[in-house]
Amino acid sequence: MAAIEFLTRVGQNCTPLRQETILLSDVLGVSALVDSLNNPVSGGATENSVLGPFYTDDAEDVELGDSIASEGKGEYMYVEGRILTTGGEPIPDAIIETWEADHNGFYDTQYADRTRPDCRGRLRTMKDGTFGFRAVVPKAYPIPGDGPVGELLISQSRHNMRPNHLHMVVEAPGYHKLVTALYPEGCDYLGSDPVFGVKKSLVVKLEQVDDDEESRKRGFSRGGSFKLLKRDIVLLTEEQSAVIRRQVTSDSEELYVPTKGK
Repeated sequence: MAAIEFLTRVGQNCTPLRQETILLSDVLGVSALVDSLNNPVSGGATENSVLGPFYTDDAEDVELGDSIASEGKGEYMYVEGRILTTGGEPIPDAIIETWEADHNGFYDTQYADRTRPDCRGRLRTMKDGTFGFRAVVPKAYPIPGDGPVGELLISQSRHNMRPNHLHMVVEAPGYHKLVTALYPEGCDYLGSDPVFGVKKSLVVKLEQVDDDEESRKRGFSRGGSFKLLKRDIVLLTEEQSAVIRRQVTSDSEELYVPTKGK
């Protein structure tokens, strides 16, 4: 009965901007497990990570070099890279959706006075597969602890702090959709993420750039220093992804050898 009451409370805590059921799936490791089973990779393709409960479909379009964050939302960061095939060829016109927590460790949806998207955006790659946008250095933050999922973590003596990260969803015709996140190195919570989203291959280095001219050239209005995140993203084709999933399924089935008569 207690379990039923708990799940009922999880449902009652859901709103259009807060998905307590997704949060429960995340902290139980179900989201990460299902994601790994459904999206195995090879050939140097970028690994998946959990979507999380703060995705929205109202991200505004931004052009190359534009900002996804309004001024004053945190320390300047510039993100750049290429979207590539496993063979190293550029993928033009790929759609990237990205979102992050601000300097307070909050997503825009957690502010009661939210009127428009902030610290999130949608952009397309250039002909050579390149992308670039201004953002802020994301902060580590506590996942919502004022509901039943928070109570569950406390009962298990687990903290509720997610390491800082930048979400990215990448789509292109003929390629398997990638849901991932990039985790700046050095965060104290990388090894104990409560939603099990961190993977070693997704940990990235932020370069410190102390060049006022370069900062202004990249569009940062105040100039000064900024962090630079450089990372290429590699996508599998739909066919490659299907082949890998079939192989993983086949390997899993071979692990079970029924005993005679069972």
